[in-house]
Amino acid sequence: MRMRARQRTLLDAAFQWWAGLAPDGNAAAGIIAAFGPPPSRYSMTDASILFSPTTLGDIALANRVVMAPLTRNRAIEGCVPTPLAIEYYRQRASAGLIIAEATQINPLGQGYLNTPGIYSQAQVAGWKAVTDAVHAAGGKIALQLWHVGRISHVSLLPAGEVPVAPSAIGANAQTFTANGMEQVSQPRALRLEEIPQLIADYRTAARNAIGAGFDGVEVHAANGYLIDQFLRDGSNHRTDEYGGSIENRPRLLAEVVGAVAEEIGAGRTGVRLSPVTPANDAHDSNPQPLFERAVERLEAIGGLAFVHVIEGATGGPRDDIPFDYVALKSRFSGPWVVNNGYDKAMAVAALSEGRADAVAFGRPFIANPDLVTRLRLDAPLASFNPDTLYGGGAEGYIDYPPLELSTAG
Repeated sequence: MRMRARQRTLLDAAFQWWAGLAPDGNAAAGIIAAFGPPPSRYSMTDASILFSPTTLGDIALANRVVMAPLTRNRAIEGCVPTPLAIEYYRQRASAGLIIAEATQINPLGQGYLNTPGIYSQAQVAGWKAVTDAVHAAGGKIALQLWHVGRISHVSLLPAGEVPVAPSAIGANAQTFTANGMEQVSQPRALRLEEIPQLIADYRTAARNAIGAGFDGVEVHAANGYLIDQFLRDGSNHRTDEYGGSIENRPRLLAEVVGAVAEEIGAGRTGVRLSPVTPANDAHDSNPQPLFERAVERLEAIGGLAFVHVIEGATGGPRDDIPFDYVALKSRFSGPWVVNNGYDKAMAVAALSEGRADAVAFGRPFIANPDLVTRLRLDAPLASFNPDTLYGGGAEGYIDYPPLELSTAG
């Protein structure tokens, strides 16, 4: 009788376990021994997980669809965000979180024509109008903090300045200037004594972002820009404490993110990485241990809102370069956001299998301001006009209709 009672207790507890309820601690050990760990609350085909709420640090999301940062080159004089950005981001406020476009932290951080900044009061005021509109529409929005490093042109920088980089190694890349696409300028190596001011500029930019009403920030450490340049041995040939080993090359990343987290709170600080992208001539001889060590350094900061990883080549193939993203994720205990080429089925699978806590969609948001609704309804996605991606005005920016208008008539 005692054995039967024990079996019934175990089966009752197991039913709760598999139903997603929590049995008492004594029963849990027996359940795991007898039945294994509980399954995900969601099956691989249960799309509801994509639309379920979650939190990224201190930021509460209504769903797990994140709008990835998208450069659109529409800032006005003074690198102030265009007034059109108010409507652009408001239209997309149904995303669980918008990560606004890459925004330079100082004048030397600019690498493309008409990109916004976050270092002047006029810029802060311009962004405040954007965040107010997003919040009024029920959304959440973070700002991506950016320094392009060597991916710039002298025509975009203050008079007499040249791009800075970890080492004086030019990139085989082009950038968008007033004359169209031009080869990036030869950089100079950032001096050791300049690094504290660089870190201070990130700190100030983060403080300005919160002052502008953003819910958090994302430190841009991806796509071959300055922090990514410090990470990789293809662009970092320094012999000081910021170069050489995989212990030294992530140092700037850790110091910048640590300073930002100290300034605004770790729970409002995220980071974006792109371990194997070739974007902007980014390359490293052994990215797996490098990026695992980099993520370990982020983990040591403690309590970061999220790590956001571009899988594969940015905007390109996902699987051409082998990389173990599961191993990378294992180095971080906080929320994990994935990106690059995801559709609804892939997103649901990643969430259900525990490979991600949220999924970032980039270009699908351009022509589908109501992307969350379209994903929920399995509605067709509109295509964007490539001629209006970069620069210009309202056309191709705020005139893509929502589903009910695009299907009317």
